[in-house]
Amino acid sequence: MRNVLYSLLILGLLFSCGPKDGQQDLGASEFQTALTAESKAQILDVRTAGEFQGGHIEGALNADVSSESFQQVASSLDKDKSVFVYCLSGARSASAAGMLQEMGFKSIVNLTGGMLAWQSANLPVVTGEAKPAGSAGLTEATFAEKIKGKPMVIIDYNATWCGPCKQLSPILKEWVKAQNGKVELIEIDVDENQELAKAKKIEAIPYLEMYKNGVKTWSSVGLIGKEELDKSLRD
Repeated sequence: MRNVLYSLLILGLLFSCGPKDGQQDLGASEFQTALTAESKAQILDVRTAGEFQGGHIEGALNADVSSESFQQVASSLDKDKSVFVYCLSGARSASAAGMLQEMGFKSIVNLTGGMLAWQSANLPVVTGEAKPAGSAGLTEATFAEKIKGKPMVIIDYNATWCGPCKQLSPILKEWVKAQNGKVELIEIDVDENQELAKAKKIEAIPYLEMYKNGVKTWSSVGLIGKEELDKSLRD
């Protein structure tokens, strides 16, 4: 009896640790291939309306996962067909995928790395309403001008919705202050500077770069502490 219970426990652990039933996480190229193979694909862009208008996958419906519109738009879709979901970097779409499962959708395809990965792979993007000139933010050229002549600069690529970015910000500011003016901090919102994010192939945030006299000497992805920041000075 004890052996039977042990076997059942092991089986339960194996199933609970496996991939979520009905959900696939695909990279940009695989996501596009799956989209192309699907007739009249159901695509949800779960970012804000402003992000959507700045550039989205053709055929996508905008359903901001943080608003009431998400439930309304998702409810209008066929739950028996695949639904393709994405955001900027993959965090919000992962949450949206869980909500879609709870709503009864049987097949959910999540874009790993979101629009950052999609644009880095040079896949097609369409825009919604016209945006004011210059709204794409910094380019590689204007970025180079921004750091020109500065001995040491650390760049913080972030977004307002990014939890780890918010955690990192006070750590980073305190560390920069402790350098007594030797290091300058520049914060760049990837939503407001999509052209630069695409050029740099940024697929995840927070993303940090260190430049010494205009030359990149160090970079890091994700939430880090003061020890790793100290390492940026030595590299």
